Amino acid sequence: MFRSDSIEFLMELVDTPSPSGFERPAQQVWRRYVSEFADKVESDVQGNSIGILNEGGKPRVMLIGHCDEIGFMVRYVNDQGFIYFSAIGGIDPNIVPAKRVIIHTDRGPVKGVVGRLPVHMMDKEDGKKAPKIHELWIDIGARNKKEALKRISIGDPIVFDSGFEMLSGKLAVARGFDDKMGAFAVAEALRMLSRRKRLKAAVYGVASVQEEITFAGAATSTFAIKPDVAIAVDVIPATDTPSASKERYGEIRLGKGPVIDRGSAVSPAVDEMLRKTAKKYRIPYQTSAAPARTGTDADAVFVSRSGVACGLVSVPNRYMHTPVEIIHLDDLEQCARLMVAFVGDLDSRADFKR
Repeated sequence: MFRSDSIEFLMELVDTPSPSGFERPAQQVWRRYVSEFADKVESDVQGNSIGILNEGGKPRVMLIGHCDEIGFMVRYVNDQGFIYFSAIGGIDPNIVPAKRVIIHTDRGPVKGVVGRLPVHMMDKEDGKKAPKIHELWIDIGARNKKEALKRISIGDPIVFDSGFEMLSGKLAVARGFDDKMGAFAVAEALRMLSRRKRLKAAVYGVASVQEEITFAGAATSTFAIKPDVAIAVDVIPATDTPSASKERYGEIRLGKGPVIDRGSAVSPAVDEMLRKTAKKYRIPYQTSAAPARTGTDADAVFVSRSGVACGLVSVPNRYMHTPVEIIHLDDLEQCARLMVAFVGDLDSRADFKR
């Protein structure tokens, strides 16, 4: 089980707002934590944070998890002071009405609620339809447009007002586990690797930005680092809930270990090495098929420059892209352990060619 300081870091990271394009607050948390054990911590013009160990080692390894989350952005304020908004990233409009939200402004956070006509005032047919984002509004209690614009501005980012909690046993619930959990796992892997006296590889741990909208952070950080091999860390939808089709999405269960993905973006050599490493160190794992794009930073990493041998390790997540994402902390711990074991066994003789 993670040490208490690590859990406190996870809680702070998840609770700190970081919609795509507005990751700075979470990146400051990540860099502060990683600076306690990394040889060097850097950031770049895109907003990526990079912790470095054993910079002169070989091969060059990149571990990457994105720190951005889904959210919203203020689009328009009407004369009555109600705020209209757009989505940042993929959000199911069905889950948005009647949620509490926080608008993050230059003057500090502003609380609000997402409004919609009550069922008593809807036509029967309208009540059966899924809402559209542009039909919903945020109520911050402003009396008019002028008062609202004194408190918020067009373009301000918005997140759901929900934080980290332990649900039951080792099940944790929060918004933003996708994928601040991955950025956390990368940081923990760096921390554990920093204690190794015979580390041969150069390790670059990246908390990337904008994965939910563009993969820009993964593209630019990979181009700059020039890794020989990389492991992307993200979440994967769990299929251990009612109505989740295992026939379509495979069998992915919470508490059964991280998921090693196989597919066109994944290097066969890295895939094989990850599995051998998991078996060698008795790390439980599951398998998922990704025949085309993975929908993760791996899609940008493996085609960078002349190509990068890339692996993808995922953590099962229930209710992805909602305010109540659930993960099992054992899966997260084993994910970090797998990266540590993989990197720790590498030396300059490693061959990643297909």
